[in-house]
Amino acid sequence: MLDALNVSRMLIAATETSGGKGGHHFYSFEGLMVYTGLTLAIVIGVLSLARNGITPRYFTNWFTQRLEQLYLFIENLCVGIVGSHGRHYVPLVCSIWLIIFFANLVGLFFPYTPSMDLSFNLALAFIAVGYVQWEGMRANGVGGHFIHFSGPKLGVALIPISIMIFMIEIISEVMKNVSLSVRLYGNIFGGHEATDAMNALGAKMISLGNGQYLGVPFGAFLLPIKLLTCLVQALVFCLLFCVYLSLVTHHDEDHGSDGDHAPAHA
Repeated sequence: MLDALNVSRMLIAATETSGGKGGHHFYSFEGLMVYTGLTLAIVIGVLSLARNGITPRYFTNWFTQRLEQLYLFIENLCVGIVGSHGRHYVPLVCSIWLIIFFANLVGLFFPYTPSMDLSFNLALAFIAVGYVQWEGMRANGVGGHFIHFSGPKLGVALIPISIMIFMIEIISEVMKNVSLSVRLYGNIFGGHEATDAMNALGAKMISLGNGQYLGVPFGAFLLPIKLLTCLVQALVFCLLFCVYLSLVTHHDEDHGSDGDHAPAHA
């Protein structure tokens, strides 16, 4: 009970000390750390609850059974996009999905969420894109990984074109960080701004006299859409992560094995 009170006081303190002039959004380092810690605590709590229902033969916990469906969904996503070796990436993709989803979900109940901060999203993007480069070097070698940025072999006479393609591909690779982070930031931040705008419209909707008003929280009507956004943005980030992995770890034998099984299924 004391721990819960302490956490509540920390959240209130972070909110009050990091508020701007508008008092709606809070971008301080303290607020980011507190709400990031809250998000990680929720993720760890969810995984702990799921772990309690695991037995050698079957899952005894209803919550564990539901989380198994999420795991199978992520596994199908990785295998379907990356290939059969995509199962190797399931733990990381699951971790990213849980962190992004619950970071977004925190914003439905608090005035701030880590995914509303561009630095948090950039950190996730750096992890994802950096891991893609690592896996590309592991699969193709350091030289092979960077050579593939120059496109197909065009011969000695067209070396300037290969250099130009290489520079474009490097810029494109760097811009993946911007794409992943800004997309998540824009959708979550935009949702909060839309909620605040609708609440402001209904703040003085009903007059009670003597300069007092009864507000109508129109922003609450956006909760279903914001919940859908929490799910979609976590899915989009993980889907693009898998696409990037498939581009640098492409194995021809994965598709060959699928083709071998096709006559048998027919």
